[in-house]
Amino acid sequence: MSSSRTLHIKTYILLFLLVSAGSIGNTILDKGMKDIGTVDVFTRGGFLSGALHIVTSGTIWAGIACMLLFMIFHMLVLSWADYSFVMPFTAVSYALVPILGHVWLGEPVPPLRSVGIALIVFGVVLISRTPPRTTEPLPNLAGTRRP
Repeated sequence: MSSSRTLHIKTYILLFLLVSAGSIGNTILDKGMKDIGTVDVFTRGGFLSGALHIVTSGTIWAGIACMLLFMIFHMLVLSWADYSFVMPFTAVSYALVPILGHVWLGEPVPPLRSVGIALIVFGVVLISRTPPRTTEPLPNLAGTRRP
C-alpha cells in the first residue's frame, strides 16, 4: 500500500475517533451539567456549591476524559494533515451532537435545525473529496522517520 494511501486511511480513522470523542464528550458534559442544575456564579456559596458538585460528578469526569481524548486525537491528526482539511472536517461533530442530544437526552431537533445538520454533512462530504495534505511535511523533530 502506498504511503499516500496509508496516510489517507490513518487520517480518516483518527478523524472518526476525534469527532466521536468530541461529540460524545460534549453530550456527556451536557448530561452532567443538567443533572447538577443551574450553578449560581454570582454568590460565593452558590459558586462553591456548584463547583463541589461539578468536581464530584462522575458524569462530568467522563465527559472531561472524552474531551481529553478529543484533544489528543486532534493534535495527532494535525501533525500530518492540513489544518484547512481537519478543522472543516471536524464540523461533522456539529451534526452529531444534536443527534446524540435527541437520542440520549431526549432533546427535540426542529426541522430547520435538521436542514442545518444536512448542510453541514454535505459540506464535510465535499471536504472529504480533497486530499488531507497539500503541503510538504515539516522535518520530524522527534528523530523518527515519517511515512
